[in-house]
Amino acid sequence: MSDRRPAMAGRNALPAPAPGHHGFRMPAEWEPHEATWLVWPHARADWEVKTAAVEWCYADIVRHLVRGERVAIVYNDEAVRRRAERRLRQTGIDPDRIDAHVIPMNRSWIRDCGPIFVVGGAVDCPTVAATDWGFNGWARYRAWRRDDGLPRAIAGRLGMRRFEIAVATRHGARRVVLEGGSVDVNGAGLLLATEECLLHRDQARNPGLPRERLERALRHGLGIEQVLWLGGGIAGDDTHGHVDDVARFVQRDTVVAAVEPDVRDDNHAPLADNLLRLRAMRDQRGRPLRVVTVPMPRPLFFDGDRLPASYLNFYVGNAVVLVPTFNDPADRTALGILADLFPTREVVGIHAGDLILGLGAVHCVTQQQPRGRVARPDEAQERPDRPGGSH
Repeated sequence: MSDRRPAMAGRNALPAPAPGHHGFRMPAEWEPHEATWLVWPHARADWEVKTAAVEWCYADIVRHLVRGERVAIVYNDEAVRRRAERRLRQTGIDPDRIDAHVIPMNRSWIRDCGPIFVVGGAVDCPTVAATDWGFNGWARYRAWRRDDGLPRAIAGRLGMRRFEIAVATRHGARRVVLEGGSVDVNGAGLLLATEECLLHRDQARNPGLPRERLERALRHGLGIEQVLWLGGGIAGDDTHGHVDDVARFVQRDTVVAAVEPDVRDDNHAPLADNLLRLRAMRDQRGRPLRVVTVPMPRPLFFDGDRLPASYLNFYVGNAVVLVPTFNDPADRTALGILADLFPTREVVGIHAGDLILGLGAVHCVTQQQPRGRVARPDEAQERPDRPGGSH
């Protein structure tokens, strides 16, 4: 296994001021987007013989997104770009409508290795910056160093201010490792995460970083006020419990939670525990959350391994909500529940039977860039009166 330690900023370095200190916050996914970013599939280690089929799934995702926002695609090299543009043309998409970026990558899971964008300033005229957290291949895979450089590369292409998120240690500043799929926010100060992913003693993302310091990094790095801790993730998830498979904000006071009624299923106990926690949680003002349950699909396996199929791995675009489906009787139920929760958007099922072989779905392969004016690298941002930014 390659070195899992996050990059060091230097033995005597101290962390730079964080986004929260400058009035930035991570917006909710349903807030207006400037663009959605994807990395076109290219690594056969992810999908093996299904790589070509997954390209058609990507084209379907792009086909729906371009109706409501710009789409930016990262291509590993020019050969991948040419192949992708053929696929796009074949599905009726003009490649000239796509913002194309050739950036060498290890894999395609931009949700986890890409920049997490934050906004600051007035709601009607926000500025947008990028946060750059460490990425170490989910503390599991060897090939990740190119992916770790993606936030820097994208911020550079956009001419955007970039914040490296780090904590001080006795050896200097150490970047905090965090994937986008491990957190979910309501844009008004609340953040969901699981203890299994970010706090478990066996996880190798941020060894030795206690809960209190990690929460402080999340508050300062994403401009949030309160972390709501769930227990664990679902069976088959190679990320050690990402929250975007088990619970998601859909409104500022509303969370959808995955449930598995079959007591014999491995997902029953952890999802039941998460549901109990959610129903006991309160926001910053002591108000309970509204919790809406969504069933899990029947278990999916490939070559004897459980796959992390979940309807909660959906993506909220400007005009659509893209929901992974699995040729399962519960597909219709999940789509109906989400359609009721997003009445102003078209809720669309994306067949993810091939995509899930890579152990991720629609949310994992997308990353939203909020709408707003790009904050330049040397631009100062005035801190608001209250944490979490104006909203």
